[in-house]
Amino acid sequence: MAFLLETMKLGLANLRRHMLRSILTALGIILGVAAVITMVSVGEGSKRLALDQLERLGAKNVIVRSQKPPESEQAQGGQRRSWLSRYGITRADLEVLSENFPEAEAIVPLKNVGAQVLRGDRRKSSQSYGTTPELKRVANLRIERGRYLTSEDLTNQSTVAVIGQEIAKEFFQYEDPIGATIRIDEKVFTVVGVLAPVGLSGGAGAALVGRDLNLDIHIPLTTAAALFGDRVFRFTSGSMQNNEVQVSEVYLAAPDRERVMTYSDLARRLMDQRHPGLTDIGLIVPFELLEKARKDALTWNLVLGAIASISLLVGGIGIMNIMLASVTERTREIGIRRAMGATRTHITAQFLVETGVLSSIAGLLGVALGVGLSLLIDVAVPLLPTAPVIGRYFPAEVRLPTSVTGWSIMVAFLVAAATGLVFGIYPARKAAQQDPIVALRHD
Repeated sequence: MAFLLETMKLGLANLRRHMLRSILTALGIILGVAAVITMVSVGEGSKRLALDQLERLGAKNVIVRSQKPPESEQAQGGQRRSWLSRYGITRADLEVLSENFPEAEAIVPLKNVGAQVLRGDRRKSSQSYGTTPELKRVANLRIERGRYLTSEDLTNQSTVAVIGQEIAKEFFQYEDPIGATIRIDEKVFTVVGVLAPVGLSGGAGAALVGRDLNLDIHIPLTTAAALFGDRVFRFTSGSMQNNEVQVSEVYLAAPDRERVMTYSDLARRLMDQRHPGLTDIGLIVPFELLEKARKDALTWNLVLGAIASISLLVGGIGIMNIMLASVTERTREIGIRRAMGATRTHITAQFLVETGVLSSIAGLLGVALGVGLSLLIDVAVPLLPTAPVIGRYFPAEVRLPTSVTGWSIMVAFLVAAATGLVFGIYPARKAAQQDPIVALRHD
């Protein structure tokens, strides 16, 4: 124990004697550890954001969706013609799903209605859906103000609406939307609830859903069928789209996650029998996408960590280079210690202690820097759009979430300490193998 303490004192004394050189040598390790932690935290933060968005779709859900078949997008003379296009899920399909999934936790239909949403002089393309109260639970929706649809609304065919967060901001900037009215085409609805931000306005979630759920308007399914029917007229530049879709989407909720893929396969087979080729039907399985996202995120974490680890390798080479120079510089010191009875083991231990202490301290500083950079990125990136000069180059909702993980800190530090020791072995052995007599004569 006394030998170890004395060796550590000698090692630390030499590091203090050449403070600037020690700091510059440690800089490679510091930056390498910081790079590993920061890169992994960025990858982990992006992974968690994507997984959170997918979770919001409902990990137990299978979403069956009507989609316009490619052949309906025909052009003539550079403009689309106006004609009636029938496609997608029918009420008969909905009955088939209900019959074949008796143990389903819920089967929730959605029906897209209206061409425009209007209030005063403001108007917006309609993203209105007739649905049932079960959608709130199945789609993990939360109410910020007011209430959601009820069974009484369905029974009474009430003209009530629950609006998304962005609709509330756009149409009711300076007033409480609860109790106010809004029009879908020429039909007037009373707003009874406002949805909390869904969090799928961008990124993986919105791409999968195909729309920003914060722009949704939900009305009772019975009201949608009675007031709007099955046809939806939409006017675009140079054409009028006249589509007939009985059911736009169906949320099929499995009893547990273990049966999600079974439900997905059965739903796909049933729909393929009724709609050969599934040209007008699409299936979204959040659980399947969730598992894929987890695997992709793990791969990216490994790739990012490997790229950042190159900095550690460079730092290790720097330590070996400096220690080799130190061996040459301290040849006479080595000769004196050998002449006074120090063994090769003592000399090796002294140099290894120096590199081990240097790399360990550098690892700790690198951990502090990496954690600090990760937290700074999480806070600073959303502020970039408001920055002078450069702010215009960033979208308003830019985010780069980070998540510092314990395993990345532990791995980065241990690798840094090991790097110092590994790259210090050769200089230490070279120092220990010096001939004492030759070393004493060295000038």
